[in-house]
Amino acid sequence: MQLMILETTQTVPLTVWKDGSIRVKGSRLLVDIIINSHQCGECPEHISESFPAVSVAEVYAIIAYYLTHKAKFEKYLAKREKEAEEIKKRIESLPNYRERGNQIRKMLIIRQQNRNLKQNDGI
Repeated sequence: MQLMILETTQTVPLTVWKDGSIRVKGSRLLVDIIINSHQCGECPEHISESFPAVSVAEVYAIIAYYLTHKAKFEKYLAKREKEAEEIKKRIESLPNYRERGNQIRKMLIIRQQNRNLKQNDGI
């Protein structure tokens, strides 16, 4: 009987970009999204189905790596959340932010109403 040789080192398909974000190698998909999906209870198969840039095997590898290095990832995610909050505050402090948002909302509502009218005319 011949023994099977096990590969004990696996590559994790992650890369760090210049901006400090961690992404799936060969894509722009943030590891944040995969971790968040996992934390919300989504299975790796569904995550892969939602994000075709990553295979099921890669999702499993990323989740395993996350679980093995959870403290580091939690620190990374907290930093990213803080950065996102700072950006949000900066955007919201821009002059005319609320007025512009209301204009865009109204424009989108009108666009949706026009689409609904066109669909109803086609019935």
